[in-house]
Amino acid sequence: MIPSAEELARWTLERQHPLTRAWADDARRLAILAEEHAALDILLAEDLDIAAQRAHRLAPGKPAESMLNRWVAVSNDLHAMFSMRFENLDPARPFVDATPMSRSPQPPDLPALVAAAQEYYGIHHPLYVRLWSAAPDVDGTVPDRRFLAAPIPELRPHDVPPGLALRPAKSVDHYDEARRAYAAVDADHPDHAEQAILQDHDDLQDAADEGLLFDVTVYDEWAGYAAAVIKPDDALGLPAYVVRELVLAPEHRGHGYGPHLSTLLAQALPDPTRILVGTIHHANQSARTAALTAGRHDIGGWLQLPLGQA
Repeated sequence: MIPSAEELARWTLERQHPLTRAWADDARRLAILAEEHAALDILLAEDLDIAAQRAHRLAPGKPAESMLNRWVAVSNDLHAMFSMRFENLDPARPFVDATPMSRSPQPPDLPALVAAAQEYYGIHHPLYVRLWSAAPDVDGTVPDRRFLAAPIPELRPHDVPPGLALRPAKSVDHYDEARRAYAAVDADHPDHAEQAILQDHDDLQDAADEGLLFDVTVYDEWAGYAAAVIKPDDALGLPAYVVRELVLAPEHRGHGYGPHLSTLLAQALPDPTRILVGTIHHANQSARTAALTAGRHDIGGWLQLPLGQA
């Protein structure tokens, strides 16, 4: 039987990093998590029409039932909600998500998690199972994206380089320049393309419409973008702004601006009672270092459990 949204929320909260339990009231966080679990995990386990739409778009020719979420007894004391996902909605990059769990995963659980993923979703040839843990790592898994966060009042700018500032952006006038900035990083670091991609133009415009997109400027010259969103499904139940873009133009990289973007963004956002959260790929060392230097904390992350492909 599929658990209630409230049960899933309670298990999810119990698995969070202890540091974050002081950042938000448990009752408020449970309400946020229950809403998210109901709208995503439970709905995708029960609505065959949505499953059919997802199959048509992402896995043509596969039965709709193969796209339904599954609540699985992995072992005597571990249950998990399995879900078929695709990296950046790319049909060529299938994986199985198993984030909602009755407890955190441990190394002895991994063979059973692999077996369950293959049993229910092997038809899609998924590349890995994605897990979430507040721990730095779990033996037998590969680190994926880390969540780095801090309450906005803790993210105070200091020693900001001369000329560096943010200004509200009403439209996405520099999208082509941002695209070239990503291309330049990808050229210097070929693995970067797998770690981070520029947000869609329409998504950035939505952020601008909500007052959450900012031009990074150096002496009033455009130097990049900083953007956030409210209430995505990767805020861990926190009342948060989630970082959706931090990019610098090539000519402004290498000047020590990176660590200041988080603090400048935090102080530019309209609600100072929220938490600033963002995910950064474990291998993106420069971005992780910049976030940690700014005062954000590593509060957990996704892990990949590789699957053998037939």
